[in-house]
Amino acid sequence: MSGAARVIWDDALTSYDFGPDHPLAPVRVELTMALARDLGVLERVELAGCAPATDDELALVHKRGYIEAVKRVSVAGMPDVSAGLGTSDNPAFAGVHEASALIAGATLAAARAVFDGTAEHALNVAGGLHHAMAATASGFCVYNDPAVAIAWLLSKGVTKIAYVDVDVHHGDGVQAMFYDDPRVLTISLHESPRTLFPGTGWPEETGAEGSAVNVALPAGCGDGGWLRAFDAVVPPLLHAFRPEILVTQHGCDSHALDPLANLMLSLDGQRAAYAALHRLAHETAGGKWIATGGGGYELVQVVPRAWTHLMAEASGSPVDPATRTPESWQRFVRERTGETPPLTMTDGRSPEFRDLSGGYDPADPIDRAIMATRNAVFPLHGIDPLP
Repeated sequence: MSGAARVIWDDALTSYDFGPDHPLAPVRVELTMALARDLGVLERVELAGCAPATDDELALVHKRGYIEAVKRVSVAGMPDVSAGLGTSDNPAFAGVHEASALIAGATLAAARAVFDGTAEHALNVAGGLHHAMAATASGFCVYNDPAVAIAWLLSKGVTKIAYVDVDVHHGDGVQAMFYDDPRVLTISLHESPRTLFPGTGWPEETGAEGSAVNVALPAGCGDGGWLRAFDAVVPPLLHAFRPEILVTQHGCDSHALDPLANLMLSLDGQRAAYAALHRLAHETAGGKWIATGGGGYELVQVVPRAWTHLMAEASGSPVDPATRTPESWQRFVRERTGETPPLTMTDGRSPEFRDLSGGYDPADPIDRAIMATRNAVFPLHGIDPLP
């Protein structure tokens, strides 16, 4: 699988910084780009810069009054809790508008590259801020860059876009912005809202004509169960929907080491998901694939390796799981964070799973989650929900 892959990057993307004690620390993206560079992954992609999203571009999904409120906060960092800025999740900081608009601009640059054909795949690992709502910041997210990119593509005449979100948290902001728009199919696989923020993402949330799809997985779900659920839901829906462009969000907080959530995936399982989405982009969307980062709060052990694998997969040259992390990167990690770096590129697992063709077990909580989603939305897409 090959094709031109573009990675959008600007060092200023690390200026999205809620402070030293906040879980969303920009060092995670800094370490990711350093690892990708030291491993030679960035030599296999085209690096391109970006400009901040304009007010008009942000207003494709955000209220003008909200954009103005973020700008006011941005001047001196004074809170505006009515806009969601000044909370523990979204602290106010000087420059918040500029930092957030640049992340949105980077995902827009990825969307433009795929739309105009200058790249087959395009990625913004600093993006994926999927919780931001039309008029409020939420869940570490100020401007919803995936939604801005999707709305921009719609404004250019694209009529079918699929958005697949594999972050451990429900992609609630993107779903909300396109809930009643059958041109956009949003699919989110996440930890059950019973046990995790934002408390939404039930299978019964189906949108217009089945345009919203939610797989709510039980806490403790690992590689085999997660990949079984993905395989049982995502490929059939994408093949039925046949999007013109596939947009994906790759929060890696589903990993067992993530401090904020309760799924138990390995880097090997996450890597398998990236490969599956790459295949599906070619099988269902003519190879047109826009990918973002997202959540991920194990800043050294997980995020850099996960998103380096994502960029390598998009380049058509995946990193061998047995690859050792470069000594130059290990030194940088120690100097930059004081932490002990991982020595190899994955957790050394074999992420195998049983597909649903052999039937399902109604006593198994993962199978119950799978069937709740299939029963809720498959008939709306003309697909038999039974395996």
